[in-house]
Amino acid sequence: MNNDAHAPLQIHDEALRCADGRLLAATWYEPAPELGPVRAVAVVSCAMAVSRGFYRAFAEWLSARGYAVLCYDYRGIGDSLTGKVTAEPARLRDWAKYDMGAALHAAERRRRIEQDAQGAPVALLWVGHSFGGNAVGLVPGAERIDAILGVAAQAADWRFWSGVPRLKTWAFFHLLLPVLTRAFGRAPTWVLGPRAAALPPRAALEWARWGRRRGFMFGDETLRAELGYHRIGATVHLWDVADDHQFGPAAAVDELARRFTAAKLERRTLEPRAIGARAIGHFAPFRRDLGERIWPLLLTPLEAATPALAARLG
Repeated sequence: MNNDAHAPLQIHDEALRCADGRLLAATWYEPAPELGPVRAVAVVSCAMAVSRGFYRAFAEWLSARGYAVLCYDYRGIGDSLTGKVTAEPARLRDWAKYDMGAALHAAERRRRIEQDAQGAPVALLWVGHSFGGNAVGLVPGAERIDAILGVAAQAADWRFWSGVPRLKTWAFFHLLLPVLTRAFGRAPTWVLGPRAAALPPRAALEWARWGRRRGFMFGDETLRAELGYHRIGATVHLWDVADDHQFGPAAAVDELARRFTAAKLERRTLEPRAIGARAIGHFAPFRRDLGERIWPLLLTPLEAATPALAARLG
C-alpha cells in the first residue's frame, strides 16, 4: 500500500450524465500507472452546498493508497451550477436520486472496467461528509456499495441537539433558513457555513422542512418508497466529531446509524486529542493540514473490516 500523499497522480475532469439528462462536473483522481493497478474505487460525496474542490487533498491521499477517486458537484453547486442559483429547481432528494445515483453508476462502471482488466475483484467505497453520508440510503443501487464511511453524517432533526446549539438549530430550521431563502431566492452563503456556496431555493426549503420533522428525512412520508437504508449490507462506519456541536452532534449520528439495520455497522467518535489538536469541528476532517493525521484513523479500520478492501489494500 502506498501512503505517500505526494505520489504521482492522474487527475482529469469528466461530465457525469444523470438519469434525467442533467450533466454534473466531476473529477477523477487516480494513481499513476507506475504505482500499479487501481486497488479500489471510491466516491466522495460532499457536504451540503460544498463544492468538490474542498475534498481535493483527501482525494489525492486516497489515490496514493491505490483508489480511483470520483469527486463531483451536485446540481446548482460549484461547477455544476448553470445559470442563476435562484432559478435552479433542484431539491435535496434530486441530489440523492439523480446526482449521487450518477456518481455511483460511474464508479460501478469504473469498477467493472478494472475487474475485467485485472481479473480480480475491485471494491467500491462511498465516503460521505454530512449530507453526502446521510443521504446514501436514498441512492438507487446503494446496496451494491462494499463500504461506507460517514463523517459527521447525521439525521439533522433539531431535537438531537442539546443546550444552546439546540436553540440555534431550532431557529435555523424554523426561522432563519426558510425566511432568508424566500427573501433572497436562495439560501445565502453566509448562513450556511464557511465552505458553502449559495443553496438553491427548493433544496434549502426541503432541508428546512426535514430539519423541523421528527426524524429528519425519515419523517417525510413522500420519501417512504425511496428509503433504502435497510437494504444496505455494506460495512458502515459512522463517525461523529466530538467538538462538532453545530452540525453533527453524536445523538444525530446515532439516529442515522439506527437506519442501517442490515449493515455491518460501527459507530466511532473522532476526538481532537487523538490527533494532538485543540479542535476539529465539522469541516477540518477534510482539510489538508489536519487531514493527513485524521484520514488513516478513519480509513484503516474500515478497510480492515471490509473483506473486499482488505484483500487488496491490507
